[in-house]
Amino acid sequence: MRAFQSMFLALALGAALPAAAQPAAVPPTLQQGVEARLGQAGPGTRFGLVVATEDGRELLAIAPDQRFIPASNTKLVTTAAAFATLAGLDRADTAGGASVVLQTERGAAPDVVIEGYGDARLSGATDCTANCLAALADAVAARTRRVRDVIGDDSLFPDQRWSPGMSWNNIPTWSGTAISALTLDDNELVLRVTPTTAGRPPVLDALPYYRIDNRAQTVATGETDLSFDRLPFSNELRLTGTIVAGAEPQRIRLGIDDPAHHAAWRLRALLEARGVRVTGSVRAHHRLAGPATIVTPPARQERELLLRLAPPPLAEDLRIINKVSQNLHAELLLRRLGRQSGNGTIADGLEVVRAMLARAGLRRTDYDFSDGSGMSTYNRISPRGMVTLLRWAAGQPWGAAWRATFPIAGVDGTLARRFRGTMLEGRLFAKTGSLNATSALSGYLIARSGRTLIFSFYANDVPDGASAVPAMDAALLLVAEQN
Repeated sequence: MRAFQSMFLALALGAALPAAAQPAAVPPTLQQGVEARLGQAGPGTRFGLVVATEDGRELLAIAPDQRFIPASNTKLVTTAAAFATLAGLDRADTAGGASVVLQTERGAAPDVVIEGYGDARLSGATDCTANCLAALADAVAARTRRVRDVIGDDSLFPDQRWSPGMSWNNIPTWSGTAISALTLDDNELVLRVTPTTAGRPPVLDALPYYRIDNRAQTVATGETDLSFDRLPFSNELRLTGTIVAGAEPQRIRLGIDDPAHHAAWRLRALLEARGVRVTGSVRAHHRLAGPATIVTPPARQERELLLRLAPPPLAEDLRIINKVSQNLHAELLLRRLGRQSGNGTIADGLEVVRAMLARAGLRRTDYDFSDGSGMSTYNRISPRGMVTLLRWAAGQPWGAAWRATFPIAGVDGTLARRFRGTMLEGRLFAKTGSLNATSALSGYLIARSGRTLIFSFYANDVPDGASAVPAMDAALLLVAEQN
């Protein structure tokens, strides 16, 4: 009985203690706080995250060694391999560009051959000032007034227009346009759709490379909702949907399946505009994948180089690849990497990437890649593997130049609208990634303390209609605030 009374008295006295004497609540750890924010994304999404200091100490790890689809974080790997292995990135790209050649057989009008060297910046724009298709047309017009065939030659790289694992439904779009050593205007065709009056089809404006079945309608009210469809290797395109009367014209970017043919087709039009008579056809010359072979022209055939263009430094293109996440340019870069000691195949480029990742200290089980852009759903990397690459690259002589190609939060590129008005605006430098059911963000951030942290963040299996981005951004803000 006395024991019971003593216990009761002790409880009563404890309840009467002032608040200051009560045991303090244990604050949540950084990991618990981040996991709580990720829980706001709802069920279904699988997250992976590693945050580390510049000396490699991990502050936070969620599924660090699980492998995730990285989407366009793949471009970090491709561009890092370029910085690590290619020389002269800040000089004129004399290895790239395009050239025009007259190919003549005795007694016949010459063929015009436009040859590509794996650069993505040849331009057919009317206001072009550098690396212009018009300059090649001028060179032909200054030499002859009559030619036979116009040939697009992209045989520098084997004919591998799409990488393994890319979804076929992307092929008609600009994000899935074909890869070719001869590239003009990003291998895109722009279709401009202008509304008319309700009940009538909109007006279409595009170069007549495709035959367009216009089934779209102008509507008085509602929403503008246009879509298009085209089977691979078909030149028949169907436009459907609605556009509201009085709305701004819509600009649709279409992919091209045979870029070499398209470039030759465009060159023919420029030649004819300059008074050069083209008596033959437009065609393309491709090279099958396999061992490189040197094709010796027939003895009766002569080749005369008229002009070769040299694009701006390749470093400028690496900036485009990462800042705006340009798929085609990244794929061409992978193939150019493969030309260093191989045939320019996808496999040759990936061999260069794997060698670089080994030097960076990644385990072979950390990753698998099938392309250079991240469009392949076969790609995988672990958050810890990507942080290992980011930390290694930061210590390389080219590390600062590579980081300068990353989008900056709230400032430019694919991060221009994210983190605005937060403490990470202008203080987070990272590559985004977005693919079906996938979001990614990896790079560097400057925390509240002023120290730089390295991070890699992935969300896979995001349910249809949901977004993991708000939860990911909230988690990174918490990391920045508490460090």
